[in-house]
Amino acid sequence: MSAAGSGTFQLGGELPVVRLGYGTMQLTGEGVWGWPDDRDEAIKVLRRSVELGVTFFDTADSYGPEVAEDLLREALHPYGDDVVIATKAGLTRQGPGVWTPVGRPAYLRQQAELSLRRLDVERIDLFQLHRIDPDVPLEDQVGELKALQDEGKIRFIGLSEVDVDQLQQAQAVASIVSVQNMFNLSSRDAEPLLDHCTEHGIGFIPWFPLATGGLVKDGGPLKELAEQHDATPSQLALAWLLRRSPVMLPIPGTSSVAHLEDNIGAADIELTDDEFDALTNAV
Repeated sequence: MSAAGSGTFQLGGELPVVRLGYGTMQLTGEGVWGWPDDRDEAIKVLRRSVELGVTFFDTADSYGPEVAEDLLREALHPYGDDVVIATKAGLTRQGPGVWTPVGRPAYLRQQAELSLRRLDVERIDLFQLHRIDPDVPLEDQVGELKALQDEGKIRFIGLSEVDVDQLQQAQAVASIVSVQNMFNLSSRDAEPLLDHCTEHGIGFIPWFPLATGGLVKDGGPLKELAEQHDATPSQLALAWLLRRSPVMLPIPGTSSVAHLEDNIGAADIELTDDEFDALTNAV
């Protein structure tokens, strides 16, 4: 069992990552707030991810807040040469389940500096604007990330929850190597953005990748195909994402080693054209 079966993608055309990655949001407490109930298990999940070939880890300063970044450092530092950590700034937290965009340049710079310290790195591999702040010009938000990049504090810039127009506006200010939008079998509103990214070689990181809705009901196509592959519905949902586009970088998260291992099993599942089409058309 290895995530390597999912293949690799070159972020920015030069930084290789194994396509099936790991998202850290679920390592925090309820409402993405505070420390997990089982901190030891969280550390085990991160270390087991590396053992299973995961090289791409997605986190954010707002997960906890700060908790997920701290856990990554505790579990994996010093990082292996192939480990790539993507973090984000631009969402502030006022309590469990509460998220407020703040994109003032000084704030984004402050958060990047703090992430450098928490992760204990000299340069952040991929720094993503977690949300566009509607009260701050987009060029100012992306421009500050470009300044941090020019200073050598971040390597690549990404965006989260944008459309094609916003991506192109940002590209007028800086090179954008990835976007992160909600996308899964049951929710495909970001399909135009995914197609644009596929055409231009921009990494697409689907968050909430395991949402499958009614597709897992008895007699549903996902459950039936899973049984035929001797696999779980979650594995089939991830296999569909990996097949959907070569720029797709799913980051399923979990706080359980057993669930992690189940997710990684998706890397070795190959859907036929008919199976892929059946899932695609099932919604």
